[in-house]
Amino acid sequence: MDHLVIGVSALLIMSHGTPPVPLPVAPGASATLDPRVEKAKITEQPTVEPTAHLAPAIPAIHRIALAADQVPCTADVYGRAHRALERGLTHLASTQAPSGAWMERTAVKATDQRQPSTAASTAVTSLALQAFAQAGRTPATDASASRARALVYRRVGATPGVFTPDPEGGLGTYVASAIASGLASVDDGADRPLVEAAIEWLTRTQWDESEGVSPRLDWYGGSGYGTRGRPDLSSTQMMLDALHDAQVSPEDPAIQRALVFLTRTQNNAATNAAPWAQSGSKDGGFVYTPSGGGESFSSEAAGEGRFGELVPAGEPRSLRSYGSMTYAGFKSLLFAGLTRDDPRVRAAMGWIRTHWTFAENPGLGQQGYYYYLHAMARALSAAQQTEFIDVSGTAHSWREELVDALSSRQRSDGSWVNASARWEESNSDLCTIYAVLALEEAIKPSPSMRARQPK
Repeated sequence: MDHLVIGVSALLIMSHGTPPVPLPVAPGASATLDPRVEKAKITEQPTVEPTAHLAPAIPAIHRIALAADQVPCTADVYGRAHRALERGLTHLASTQAPSGAWMERTAVKATDQRQPSTAASTAVTSLALQAFAQAGRTPATDASASRARALVYRRVGATPGVFTPDPEGGLGTYVASAIASGLASVDDGADRPLVEAAIEWLTRTQWDESEGVSPRLDWYGGSGYGTRGRPDLSSTQMMLDALHDAQVSPEDPAIQRALVFLTRTQNNAATNAAPWAQSGSKDGGFVYTPSGGGESFSSEAAGEGRFGELVPAGEPRSLRSYGSMTYAGFKSLLFAGLTRDDPRVRAAMGWIRTHWTFAENPGLGQQGYYYYLHAMARALSAAQQTEFIDVSGTAHSWREELVDALSSRQRSDGSWVNASARWEESNSDLCTIYAVLALEEAIKPSPSMRARQPK
């Protein structure tokens, strides 16, 4: 399920006055390229230099605030957000299958995968569990959350020591990431073994030296939907979300390997040596994947082809940045420990200031709109800023604008749905889960206010 996300030399990365730490090598490194790697979809790039200085980890906050004075927003914004998400959760409780699942038996074919998989239901159910838990409706107190958690265990946790997120193979990263985030948000120590099993699976299946993928190859550090497909930013950002929610340190080798992939996915000629980035907009936004020369769904939407193959003759091939992947990339850079003065973070912020909107997914219109809002809310929350200044100098209270956008689209039964069906957003349960998770990001207590949060 899609959208369900350096440098030429050491001189391109600011040193912060300290020498860089060598890039961590994955355990079990192999000089032989794994036969699953599609050689036609892999290219060689200059080595990305390690980042010299990492910021402290951004706290993983698993509960919404209990009162408006714990959030940097007005009481009215907090109240409207809380009411909207409660209506959304009530709707989700009414559509949950007796088994505990949402989207039960729905087969989904992810981008670049050969076969559809019904494991999408496990992932969506785990995301719903996260939505319930973050609102304080944990399995210990809420029947819907309890049934959702039980379903996850039945599907992947029945055999100790064996973790198979998707027996059909096509959605493993999506499922494992959602399980880790969902159970981590429950905050129950009894779930920790399964969270750790999911994290271990995610880091083991990341493309790196273990599969003979060297740091010079553009698959390096990325994750794909299945265990065979090329990596993409959507899958990689979900993996990084999971590691963040499970409170894995940004210094973890898997996160720093992922940072190499993130850097190569950004439309930033100063830090990305890929030809499409050198000849493109240089706007600081992100594309879908750098693998095999790069892909962008925004380029496809603009009539230039998903691979930029239809760029008019005589013009250099480039790829277009777009909203959902840029917020996925921006958030992931922060989760990977980059500071605000890092050139990659500054470039992404420049794109955000230029394309600020809650009306659409910039570059794709209404396609993937609720995925976009979820990525956007998590990114803006991770940035730990109350306001953002757009390119015209206008200040935006992102929490208020997010609540306004979602409140205006919420249906009378408490759900949300996208008229654009792409990436499963014709399914109201999926859109409602994305919307609730976005609203919860808006009213989580800010780190400076967490001391006020009752235990």
